[in-house]
Amino acid sequence: MSSITITLPDGSLKRYDGPITPRRVAEEIGPGLAKAALGAKVDGDLTDLDRPIDRDAALELVTARGDEESALYLSRHSTAHVMAEAIHKLWPETKLAYGPPVENGYFYDIHCPHAISEEDFGAIEAEMDRIVREDRPFTRYEMTRDEAFAKLRDDEYKTDNVERADGDVISFYASGEPGKDWEDLCRGPHVPSTGRIGAFKLMSVAGAYWRGDASKQQLQRVYGTAFPDKKQLKAHLMALEEAKKRDHRVIGKQMGLFLLSPKVGGGLPLWLPNGAILRGELMRFLEEELTRRGYQPVVTPHIGHIELYKTSGHYPYYADSQFAPIQMRDDEHEQYLLKPMNCPHHIQIYACEPRSYRELPVRFAEFGTVYRYEQSGELNGLTRVRGLTQDDAHIFCTEDQVREEFRSTIELVLFVFKTFDFQNVRVILSLRDADVEKYAGDPAKWDLAEVQLREVLESMDMDFTAELGEAAFYGPKVDFMVKDVLGREWQLGTVQLDYVLPERFELEYIGTDNHPHRPVMIHRAPFGSLERFIGILIEHFAGNFPLWLAPVQVAVLPITDRQNEYAADVMTRLRQAGLRAQLDDTSEKIGKKIRNAEVSKIPVMFVLGGKEAEAGTVALRRHGKGDMGSVGLEQAVEGIKAEVAERRIED
Repeated sequence: MSSITITLPDGSLKRYDGPITPRRVAEEIGPGLAKAALGAKVDGDLTDLDRPIDRDAALELVTARGDEESALYLSRHSTAHVMAEAIHKLWPETKLAYGPPVENGYFYDIHCPHAISEEDFGAIEAEMDRIVREDRPFTRYEMTRDEAFAKLRDDEYKTDNVERADGDVISFYASGEPGKDWEDLCRGPHVPSTGRIGAFKLMSVAGAYWRGDASKQQLQRVYGTAFPDKKQLKAHLMALEEAKKRDHRVIGKQMGLFLLSPKVGGGLPLWLPNGAILRGELMRFLEEELTRRGYQPVVTPHIGHIELYKTSGHYPYYADSQFAPIQMRDDEHEQYLLKPMNCPHHIQIYACEPRSYRELPVRFAEFGTVYRYEQSGELNGLTRVRGLTQDDAHIFCTEDQVREEFRSTIELVLFVFKTFDFQNVRVILSLRDADVEKYAGDPAKWDLAEVQLREVLESMDMDFTAELGEAAFYGPKVDFMVKDVLGREWQLGTVQLDYVLPERFELEYIGTDNHPHRPVMIHRAPFGSLERFIGILIEHFAGNFPLWLAPVQVAVLPITDRQNEYAADVMTRLRQAGLRAQLDDTSEKIGKKIRNAEVSKIPVMFVLGGKEAEAGTVALRRHGKGDMGSVGLEQAVEGIKAEVAERRIED
């Protein structure tokens, strides 16, 4: 029997005469670690504590306080197993399909004659509690693929899973003793025993098709969540409640921002007056900044000839995410596409006239609406739509200008995030992987582009992580992941470097040597899309927009009809100052008017009584802060104008 060497995270070595389990290593290090360990990573791969290591390997023991992400995976995977056992115990006819951990929890797809509802959650959780209290060990055993097929021959879901499994060894896990206690086909890994899964709660139930195929059997998908302890579970549930209050679909309806009409079609939002104002303010904010940075505005159509996208590569590289081609009636060979991307159109504008190195960089910007096919089940308010308006721009520059221009685009993205108080930003350098079929162009140019992006990020002292396989088909990119006030992470801005499309479209400029050269393209979108950005912004601010963004900035509230004439004068003054104001001259009592303005999340209220009308003042109120005292009308208006001009974000 050959010896093996285990390398621990601190670089220390442990040698053994033969295979050793992570549990044994943990026990040798100390009883506290052995008690806290939930699993292990062997050469970076997550595994069970009792899975033997039979080779030299790097070992990291997983605890809830050490590697939180891996600990959650183990806990949630194991909780899905326990939930499946509980459901099977309550309804023995149940067939189990598939049950993975997912973000914030886990689910299990099941075929059950009983239609499970939230009313059943109490009974399921009670049975899960019983299994947890019994603290049965999760025990792994293996068999050949043929043996697994024979064992599962009456279960079409599990035999399908075996068919799709890698390798010839198929694993099962029993929550207890194999052949005696409940077991399930499973790759693992799991926590050591049922008693270690922590705190859990069932969340919802929905319909699902086997393998996502609508032609196959419809199943029930039961969702749950799990955390190492009750405190973390409680915090998560409170965050979910807060997220419900901030749901942009609910707030959007309350504030009259947008409408999703089934008669118009899924994923095609209609912007109501207040939403159009919000959208317009965002566009104006960015357009002003782009003008300062030397961008030129362009406008392109909503459709384009299919050959344009074949040349660019968007068709067929992104064919699955595009709407079907539009066939022309008078020419069966002529087809158009709803525009999936703006860049091929901007390329045509660049190519419409000869270009010199003296003109470069050329920066074209457009709020261009594009169309992506999304399955109906994936649509979600404004954050997942079929028609989206990108704050798109394309920079055409020389190779020598790439680093400076790319740096400038990153600075623009960070400026946007700072303006909207997005403080927690994670930067990803998205690179190609080994699957060459996914990418177009010269590998040498790819190498150069990846080096250039890395050098720009490093020169800016930016913390970033590199992720393989996330590049666009035409080039590497820098993606920005932003956390909102609830800690949820969203992908917003992106900046991409492209040597491919200029080559495909044979773009040129005349260089200093009086010969033609190929420009380089930079694609950038700080918002990403207006729809998604506004959806996130609504939830980030809970609809309490800063004054400069608010659709209605000031509510004018006369106490009685006798102040209506003065209120009309106040409205005129506000509008002359370029402020958005709304007059409530109904017969409601002033308390009700104030409550209505608060519910509508109007940032400023001018309350007008007889004293204010006589003195030319306003009783100033701020949303969520209450009475701010009496202020002269001119002083109040000028103060609001100044705050709007500053684009200040209130605490």
